[in-house]
Amino acid sequence: MKLIAKQRQFLKGLGHSLKPVIQVGKDGLSESVLSSISKALDDHELIKINVLETADLDRKIAPQLLASAVNAEVVQTLGRKILLFRRNKKKPKIQLPDTPELKDTREK
Repeated sequence: MKLIAKQRQFLKGLGHSLKPVIQVGKDGLSESVLSSISKALDDHELIKINVLETADLDRKIAPQLLASAVNAEVVQTLGRKILLFRRNKKKPKIQLPDTPELKDTREK
């Protein structure tokens, strides 16, 4: 799912008060870290991740690596903090503005 600017801005507002739920450390993107991120996205849809200085990741490419590994969208990157979003297909929790599949299709 590709986010439009309005949705990204909305998610940034929601993510502002979030604390990081996952920390990526010296082990980098190990299977256990990726499974923790995936589970957190299933539970919360929007999560903040902290990439520690000890992590062996380039902070410019880390957000895209994380997002592609867990099939999520990068909402925002601020320094070593990454905000990721992935819609829960079974039970969506966050109502995004102007979501095409949620618009009323009766208008023609």
